Amino acid sequence: QVQLVESGGGLVQAGGSLRLSCAASGRIFSTYAMGWFRQASGKEREFVAAINFSGGLTYYRDSLKGRFTISRDNAKNTVYLQMNNLKPEDTGVYYCAAGSQYNKIPTGTGNYWGQGTQVTVSS
Repeated sequence: QVQLVESGGGLVQAGGSLRLSCAASGRIFSTYAMGWFRQASGKEREFVAAINFSGGLTYYRDSLKGRFTISRDNAKNTVYLQMNNLKPEDTGVYYCAAGSQYNKIPTGTGNYWGQGTQVTVSS
């Protein structure tokens, strides 16, 4: 198993930036694919980005390409989500996910989950 703890959320004005972090503990972090999801109030959780175990492959929700960047530091057991040019519609709880297969991360099935961190973008 792996335990995930997100941080870095907060309140930001539209056009601003935030960097989310997800610290992992438990089994060897470098063997897991990682991802970020988000859930707006009253809506279903949706995929944001994924990264493979080495960091060499990344995949994004189409609408977020160019604004969001996922990265990882295996030496620090941490995955990041850099979010730029934030918009009010980016508001929601952001969840970190870990899974054994990179191509399954976006499906949300079989993932380990963190508790989430709130991101609020004001207009």
